[in-house]
Amino acid sequence: MEDRYDINQFNSIVQNRRSIYPYQFIKGKAIPDPVIRQILENANRAPTHKLTQPWRFTVFSGKGREVFSDMQTEIYTRYAGENFKEKKLQNLRDYPLFSSHVIVVGMKRTLHISIPETEEIIAVGCAIENIFLSLNAYNLGGYISTGGITYLDEAKPYFELGPHDRLIGTIFIGYPDVVDNPLTKRSLVDDKVKWVNS
Repeated sequence: MEDRYDINQFNSIVQNRRSIYPYQFIKGKAIPDPVIRQILENANRAPTHKLTQPWRFTVFSGKGREVFSDMQTEIYTRYAGENFKEKKLQNLRDYPLFSSHVIVVGMKRTLHISIPETEEIIAVGCAIENIFLSLNAYNLGGYISTGGITYLDEAKPYFELGPHDRLIGTIFIGYPDVVDNPLTKRSLVDDKVKWVNS
């Protein structure tokens, strides 16, 4: 039986996926919107229990990146309180402007079906992984931040999220300006697996 896909190529896409930080992007080089749309189509194929499809994406590009930069710095400055950090504020301001596109990821909680919240969080995580595998296949860079406004309830309305919903993180996307970004080392998978054969 003929293989449906090139398994070696797939393994390479998965195993060579890595974070590329916004300051490692080529500044001012925009990714075509149809590419981003295809990446989001791939995200939309993530597994989801009872087809709740809880992922929500808000995409900022062009001058929209400035809108997002201003929005999140204003929210963070107003609500961070004692957790405020100047370096974080600078990154919140600069990272969107270094990027071609910014995708804010939310989870829309399903309330009319009895389904654990954990399953919906996992579904969104799978959608995010589909995004990052797609970025690697397109030779694009991406970095997800779960800091800044992610845990501020006050930020939810900006993304049409209600009190039962969650902000999951912000994905910054761009063309990498790095020839070789070393992969992080992982401990052996055998240290994390227990086989039961009988």
